[in-house]
Amino acid sequence: MSGHNKWSTIKRKKGAIDAKRSKLFSRITKEITVAVKEGGPDPESNARLRVAINNAKGVNMPKDNIQRAISKADKEGDALQEMTFEGYGPEGVPIFIECLTDNNNRTVSAIRSIFTKRGGSLGTNGSLSFMFDRKGVFTIIKGDIDQDELELELIDAGAEEIEVNDDTIVVYTQMADFGRMQKKLEEMNIEAENASLQRIPNDYKTLEPQAAMKVLRVIEDFEDNEDVQNVYHNIEMTDELMQAMEEND
Repeated sequence: MSGHNKWSTIKRKKGAIDAKRSKLFSRITKEITVAVKEGGPDPESNARLRVAINNAKGVNMPKDNIQRAISKADKEGDALQEMTFEGYGPEGVPIFIECLTDNNNRTVSAIRSIFTKRGGSLGTNGSLSFMFDRKGVFTIIKGDIDQDELELELIDAGAEEIEVNDDTIVVYTQMADFGRMQKKLEEMNIEAENASLQRIPNDYKTLEPQAAMKVLRVIEDFEDNEDVQNVYHNIEMTDELMQAMEEND
């Protein structure tokens, strides 16, 4: 019986990973579609498309899938629109949601429904903007890069903060310096594993693990929606919360 349970667990986890990968591919395909509609199908002359392609490679999206997404967007392309939503979840946690949708009414209804069912409240656009700074975030694989030399080059290109981890280097820039940093990395022949504009909270909120998990389940509901691209909040990811997340995985 224990062997059966173990196999069921492995099967369930694999299913969750496959579902997560599918969602990632879907979101990146939308990014590619918007980028092509905005600047054409040639990544050489379309900076936004270059970023989307690099991000696709960063999550191991097959080359054929990337090319199909570009071709489809160039020939037909859904009329995708960018939408944002701001509101409060349980425990008064601010939540900022970015969407790409081909049906505004469907998206508004779905987002409002999640807020209502989960004890939150949908606010007006701009009500939470002051709580987040929009910054460029670049994740670079460390490899055999000369770290000291790299940091000097990145600071010169507008790096505001450089975070060194075991395997990666994460670079933060002001939103206005996103293109400048992208160009610098291209000049240095460094391909970022991921590059994006993200909303970074100005302050973080510390919650007890049980309360934080309640909010994170709401975040998960938003992320499961097909129109949602990114969800931001300001919960402090403490060691206790990380442990609770692992135990509930």
